[in-house]
Parts: sequence; structure tokens; C-alpha cells
Amino acid sequence: MGKSIGMIEYTTVSAGIKAVDTMVKTSAVEVIEAQVVCPGKYIALISGELSAVKAAVEASVSLCGNKLIDKFVLGNPHEAIFPAIYGTTQVENPRALGVCETYSAASIIVAADVAAKTAMVDLIELRIARGMCGKSYMLITGEVAAVEAAIEKVKKDLAETGMFLDSEVIASPDMKIWKTIL
Repeated sequence: MGKSIGMIEYTTVSAGIKAVDTMVKTSAVEVIEAQVVCPGKYIALISGELSAVKAAVEASVSLCGNKLIDKFVLGNPHEAIFPAIYGTTQVENPRALGVCETYSAASIIVAADVAAKTAMVDLIELRIARGMCGKSYMLITGEVAAVEAAIEKVKKDLAETGMFLDSEVIASPDMKIWKTIL
């Protein structure tokens, strides 16, 4: 995997598949994941060198931009993103719980990167548009102040795109809640 990742999110499957084909034909990128998510949207996550990922995402937007929901390019994504996406994060000492919801799949990955780089928090899970009518959410844990700082930075950054939906910080979740999450 390269040092950069990018994602496109389209309203239709056909536009999404065409966009992915365009991306791989434009630049030397690897497709990490490309699939249909609720409610019939299409997402693709790619990796490669920063210039290649940027060129690939830009090419897909140029060709299929009228059906684009969201996109991103991250030059140096936080290493905790992928375990959180694939549900393999091991949390040893859960503390405060932060929950953040977005309107798109792409924006929750950006939110996770921002949160992990803002404060000493652990990414627990990124639920990307599956079973959520296209919305996405992330769960983070850490000291209360760290979780609050991470969530506030995410809210501020995503406010510019209009993709932020809601968030909560629970200072001391009951162990029954943790058992359902972890």
C-alpha cells in the first residue's frame, strides 16, 4: 500500500464503477475496496503515492462529477484507520466514548483521521454506510478531554463540507454498553 489514500463516493453503481475504472487507468493506484453500500451508493478506496491518488480522484470527478457525493485524498493517513474500518481494533482500556455521525462514507474516514491526529484517542470502529442509509459513524475512546477535543475538531473541520450530522461524548459509559461495542 502506498503512503496516501483516496476515496470516491457516487450516487449510482454504474457511475461508481466507471469512476474506479477511470482511476486505475489514470494512475498507478491500488484499489483497496470498491463496493456498493446503502442505499445503493458506490464507494471506492484507493492507495498509492500522493500525486497518483490525487490524479486518480481528480480524473474520476472530471468524468463522473455530476453523480459525486463526496471524496477525499489523505497524504499521510493515521495508521489506526484500517483496523477501525475492518473491526480489528483491540481496545485494552476503554474510557470515555465519543460517537460521531456523518452524512457520507468518505467524510467519516476523514473524521477518523482528524480525530486520531488531534488527540490521544483510540479509534474503535468506523461503520461506513452499511445498514445506515448512506450515513456513517465512528466510535473513539480515550480520556474525556481528549475525546472532547477530537470530536470538536472533527465538527469544526466537517462543518465546512456540510457532512457532519451529530456527535456525543459519554464520559463514563456503563460496562454493559462497552460489551455491546467491543
